[in-house]
Amino acid sequence: MLSFSATFVPLDNYLIDCGATSNTSVGNRNFAADSLYKKILSTQRDVLANTPSKSITSSADSPLYQTARIFTESSKYTFSINQKGRHSNLATNVSSVRAVKYIDGGPTENTAPPTVYGTLTEMNSNSDPRSNFNVTWQFDVDPGFQYLVRLHFCDIVSKNLNELYFNAYVNSYLAAKDLDLSILSNNVLGAPYYKDLVTASTESNKIRVSVGPSPVNSDYPNAILNGLEIMKMKAAAISTSDSNSNKKVALIVGVVLGTVCAVALAGFFFVFCRRRRLVRQGQSKTWIPLSINDGTSHTMGSKYSNGTTLSAASNFGYRIPFAAVQEATNNFDESWVIGIGGFGKVYKGELNDGTKVAVKRGNPRSQQGFAEFRTEIEMLSQFRHRHLVSLIGYCDEKNEMILIYEYMEKGTLKSHLYGSGLPSLSWKERLEICIGSARGLHYLHTGYAKAVIHRDVKSANILLDENLMAKVADFGLSKTGPEIDQTHVSTAVKGSFGYLDPEYFRRQQLTEKSDVYSFGVVLYEVLCARPVIDPTLPREMVNLAEWAMKWQKKGQLEQIIDPTLAGKIRPDSLRKFGETAEKCLADFGVDRPSMGDVLWNLEYALQLQEAVVQGDPEENSTNMIGELSPQINNFNHDGVDDLSGVSMSRVFSQLVKSEGR
Repeated sequence: MLSFSATFVPLDNYLIDCGATSNTSVGNRNFAADSLYKKILSTQRDVLANTPSKSITSSADSPLYQTARIFTESSKYTFSINQKGRHSNLATNVSSVRAVKYIDGGPTENTAPPTVYGTLTEMNSNSDPRSNFNVTWQFDVDPGFQYLVRLHFCDIVSKNLNELYFNAYVNSYLAAKDLDLSILSNNVLGAPYYKDLVTASTESNKIRVSVGPSPVNSDYPNAILNGLEIMKMKAAAISTSDSNSNKKVALIVGVVLGTVCAVALAGFFFVFCRRRRLVRQGQSKTWIPLSINDGTSHTMGSKYSNGTTLSAASNFGYRIPFAAVQEATNNFDESWVIGIGGFGKVYKGELNDGTKVAVKRGNPRSQQGFAEFRTEIEMLSQFRHRHLVSLIGYCDEKNEMILIYEYMEKGTLKSHLYGSGLPSLSWKERLEICIGSARGLHYLHTGYAKAVIHRDVKSANILLDENLMAKVADFGLSKTGPEIDQTHVSTAVKGSFGYLDPEYFRRQQLTEKSDVYSFGVVLYEVLCARPVIDPTLPREMVNLAEWAMKWQKKGQLEQIIDPTLAGKIRPDSLRKFGETAEKCLADFGVDRPSMGDVLWNLEYALQLQEAVVQGDPEENSTNMIGELSPQINNFNHDGVDDLSGVSMSRVFSQLVKSEGR
């Protein structure tokens, strides 16, 4: 083994002719036969091959190409290095890596595809072990909202387990300390992992995400990030201003007011006169019937200056004067607040005739306020159903956005499941509530020529009256479904995190099956009595839908039910309920049942619980979704309304045949 340079002779210079039995000279370079140097070659089994020189043509006539060594098992060449220098380990110079390994119980390709987990940005401090810096990303966001930040990690750079330790930061707060992806991914290199965090925007309306080194591994500090998701959460606006910004705002407002004072006075008189004319014109405006009791009208009287007559059970929904709303809510007494949402506060109220109402007052700072206000009026003015909350009236005076509904004595379904200390619901009560909610959604999907998609189905939007009868509420995000010749509606993604249909989120294509997915999450929420997203729990339990589906697929759903229901649910009823929820949460909308099918199977689960069905429950409970869908399609608009006053058991008994199907 000889070097060939006349001007520079490196100490370590190896030229090897693989498979040769004698040294080979090419120009002024001498290649050593590897068979003569046993100390550099380690192999147990190989084959030597050679080719006659006459078969080598063109530029490949070098004697180097006449011999070869064919390895039939793992082998290696070992070279001693006498002088440390710029030697490169070729094993690290990989141009394309396909090392992502999705494991059971971890993220799937639906969480993020291999193109996300197979690429990354790393700190890479190999050139300087003393490096100590963070890699930071910065994003502009809207002020006053909370955001869910999902960080995606996959260690495709380490050669061994437990080599990579790093920290993650969100808005300069330590979000994850000494992250060891080896432990978090069950000691599998290249296994994906993600971490969810909730944060608010900073004063500069930014969200900053950083990764940086951990002191645990100080030899060669490193940090990685494969992907990042930021989702704006639907919640009431959060004030982020401080005293300094308040002073600036006050100064600006003062200057502006002083400048335009004269113009404002003139504009005030103009608007005042025009408003009075509009109010007089609006007194005769009516909406489609909104009766909640189907009874005789009881008037409040005409004590208000505009002379509008109001009624809790009138045949029409009126524009209600602001003064009447103030009186009904004791001038929006804060002690009368019964709920707060993205649209605004909800007050308990009472009309002059003694009828209790719920008054939703829009927040003028709500970005979706006017659109939701208009949508709610347009939608609820069309609907009349036992399981949909009724709209009594609205008020748009003085730039207000106020909606007046029938009052639901027992509040939200969510408050009866967790977090409020209310008595626990029985299994039968929960099934009846789910059935009532399903009937309301089924009516939305099928009651008119074009389906209406709720888009925000969740336990907080299912209200209960004094008899625990369920009614679907909050139609501010609702949207009419596709035309007959279309399969979906293309629209921006809206909804509540944890209930959102992943297919709708990915493709921005809305169908009724998006409501079905959200309702499937509600079903598991009813069964387990816990929040759909709980960041305080271990990672595998944070998302209720994913966690429940794992237990459902293992056939052990009884392990995670509400402890107050333990031993009180018949196994066949629980099995049918779990199967129904599982089908609702199918990855693709075409694989999910319709709300009519869901309704039928929930009815069946109730019958199994009450042991009314004749014959073998196991036999009767098989594949009901697929078999019973034609029966549901036979319901027409009038039929649904006619059955709304009949008990669930009577409706079911009319449809099930004792001899089976």
